[in-house]
Amino acid sequence: MPQFERVAFNPATAPRPLGAYSHAVKVTAGSMLYVAGQVGVDANGNLVGPGDVAAQTRQVLHNIGSVLTGAGTSFANVVEFTTYLVGRESIQPFIDARTQVFPGLYPSGDYPPNTLLIISGLVLEEFLVEISAVAALP
Repeated sequence: MPQFERVAFNPATAPRPLGAYSHAVKVTAGSMLYVAGQVGVDANGNLVGPGDVAAQTRQVLHNIGSVLTGAGTSFANVVEFTTYLVGRESIQPFIDARTQVFPGLYPSGDYPPNTLLIISGLVLEEFLVEISAVAALP
């Protein structure tokens, strides 16, 4: 089985990333883990932070962390996020929460790529954030 390697890649010929993400990640891995979109509910299924994008973002990242831990891995192996935000007004609170949480998850500042989509709604009206992830496993 190949040794795991994850290297953030921001070529000098591309514009600087606009936030806490990299343009690409080069990966050598044994297998992949695809994490379904997570929403801001706790382990009992209760919504965390009704109407609060930042609180829901923190809970979503916590939930992703729980899935990763359950699979025997961590955020260090995440190679891609896809983020869905309800409405443009959700962008800044999401960025604020991510800016608060990411330094603890990625102390080196080598963030995975992230595609951010603004949508009109999620499966339940009270959900404001959903994030899916892909992780490379050794």
